[in-house]
Amino acid sequence: MAPRSAREQVAQFMARFDPAVAAVARAVLRRLRARLPGAVEIVYDNYNALVIGFGPTDRASEAILSIALYPRWVSLFFLRGAVLPDPQRVLKGSGSRVRHVVLDDASVLDRPAIQALIGHALANSPKPLDPGRLRRMVVKSVSAKQRPRRPPGVKSAKATLRGTRSRPAT
Repeated sequence: MAPRSAREQVAQFMARFDPAVAAVARAVLRRLRARLPGAVEIVYDNYNALVIGFGPTDRASEAILSIALYPRWVSLFFLRGAVLPDPQRVLKGSGSRVRHVVLDDASVLDRPAIQALIGHALANSPKPLDPGRLRRMVVKSVSAKQRPRRPPGVKSAKATLRGTRSRPAT
């Protein structure tokens, strides 16, 4: 049976990741949702990563921030990060627009430098968020072909349980 809502789909997408990575992502999402009232969450389950963007509309070009789940970590992307003031040099990347921070855990979002970057990103967005608007989530695409969502050697809980069952002798 197909999932009925975007939230259910995202829960299924996250379940494919290592439980520790998924837990960090869920905690980060809770904090970002609290910080970004009125944001539209734009979801792409791409070949390389599960990406959840936050913007004023469901247009990816208007997104302000995003998180990406990879097999071993979660990153916070500033989609106009190249122009943000970063005196503590916490942003990584050398592209012409995007910069990121790897999130070892959700508490990284509480660091003053990260809070300042989020504030600057919101203040400098061409189209601001409407805090009076209800938050919504839109699954934009799901790639048919994807890289493994867990590091090599890490089995899903279901596969681990299956592997421990004894098999009938034939």
